[in-house]
Amino acid sequence: MAELGLDLETSGLKYLSNDARLRALDKKAAKPFERIKNEKCGSKMWTEVSELAQLVREGKTKWEDLNLDDIDIRMKWSGLFHRRKRTPGKFMMRLKVPNGELTAEQLRFLGESIARYGEEGCGDITTRANIQLRGVLLEDADKIMQGLVERGLSSVMSGMDNVRNITGSPIAGIDPHELLDSRPLCHEVNAMITNNGLGNPELTNLPRKINIGISTSRDDFAHCHINDVGLKAVRDPQTGLVGFNVEVGGYFSPKRNVVSIPMDTFLTQEQVVPFCKALLEVFRDHGRRDDRQKARLMWLVEEWGVDKFRDMIGERMGQTLRREVHVVYEDVWERRDVLGIHAQKQPGLFWVGACVPAGRLFPQDFLEFARIAERYGDGTARITVEENILFPNVPEAHLAEMQQEPIFRKYKIHAGNLERGLVSCTGAQFCPLAIIETKNRAMAVVGKLEEQLDFPRPVRMHWTGCPNSCGQAQVGDIGLMGGPAKLNGKAVEGVRIFLGGTIGENPTLASEFEKGVACDESILLPKLRHLLIEHYGAKPKVAAPAAAV
Repeated sequence: MAELGLDLETSGLKYLSNDARLRALDKKAAKPFERIKNEKCGSKMWTEVSELAQLVREGKTKWEDLNLDDIDIRMKWSGLFHRRKRTPGKFMMRLKVPNGELTAEQLRFLGESIARYGEEGCGDITTRANIQLRGVLLEDADKIMQGLVERGLSSVMSGMDNVRNITGSPIAGIDPHELLDSRPLCHEVNAMITNNGLGNPELTNLPRKINIGISTSRDDFAHCHINDVGLKAVRDPQTGLVGFNVEVGGYFSPKRNVVSIPMDTFLTQEQVVPFCKALLEVFRDHGRRDDRQKARLMWLVEEWGVDKFRDMIGERMGQTLRREVHVVYEDVWERRDVLGIHAQKQPGLFWVGACVPAGRLFPQDFLEFARIAERYGDGTARITVEENILFPNVPEAHLAEMQQEPIFRKYKIHAGNLERGLVSCTGAQFCPLAIIETKNRAMAVVGKLEEQLDFPRPVRMHWTGCPNSCGQAQVGDIGLMGGPAKLNGKAVEGVRIFLGGTIGENPTLASEFEKGVACDESILLPKLRHLLIEHYGAKPKVAAPAAAV
């Protein structure tokens, strides 16, 4: 390594196999990312963030003077995303919130952490049931990160070529229909990957990011079909014990969108963590590093075939993996809507789900949610991949008073059938990749459509600002993806429209219906109104008769 000017101790090559090192060093390796990781592992930022923040606080440096690769790329290993294009000098901080479960103490800390940042200090619930904080300054970052760790959260290994937030069921442990509680496994997998939130350099230089979802009911609240690794709980007919069938390869990108495929593998609950560790090591050492558009897990699975992929993981685990368990259900299971008020499996207790349109929260909202969780429930809350929030373990006697809380006029418990299905990515307000503004526009459009139409059932509308599809446009009943359009001969913000995505059992991706549709409300609103009436049974609202004089 010395002849290449690289120090193995600080390089991202340190924990790679020899073959993986050669691929990372090859002249065909994906630039600039493999070069940046080779020169210095992003894990080094776990300590350097504190050092840099201290220098900025002391006036000894400014963020503009720091290494460009550190600020714009390697900081992501600490969960810090510099928004040079939209908000220069300010960072988005992405957390790790396994299974989307938060305590009142954690919620309160999140709100207090961003309260000082004015209009740009806000947070988002994401499509991985995670939290992103906005407006963070480098000089504050280390103190926020330390506060997260002290409260059982972290931000390390949440960006770039790492495993993203582990998703499970938002009603884990309280669901009358679950096969098991997903929370312990989500936390155990996350702890293995991140070294209990402190950082694990052995698993921090993957060829590309990995998404892992754990589904413990037939609803598949984790959306396993669009995860790189999906663990779907089933009851083994031979033993009666609950384990997991594995599916792999689901992902969205500008070049390819694909649902996961069966890995023909069954895991016991005890095998889940060792399996995930072995899979990540196999991917780290054998995944492609020459083309980032062909480096997601599915490409390795397709290159090897499912049998070799399973055998390589089993070899790493030191055991032969069992083939998947075949379970046939006689009925049709419709994925449940968790918003509203629902009886738990614990007698006399309920969960209350509130709609957070497009997932956007402000400092006072975090504080109010903390108070609500303590006042009416058990001091915890759950966030969902649909960017909403639930409060579990609410006694029946508290329900009436809880519903009168002013916060629920903003974030409705009984939201309209279009509002309750709204999902949106960050959009051009903060994200440098977005082609269009999404969150604020999506909320405005949905509000106007709710005023005009009645809906017989919930309609899931997903907005995403670019083809990376963080807003998962291909999952929605209706998906809108930012793209080019023209209006009166001039280039304007536009969308591609997708129709027909389904979730739960037997999911399907939406198909592109139309492209180049201008975002101007004079064009987009009538278009969406027509689609909602034609495909989803919406009906124009009948004006109330004028009162007699």
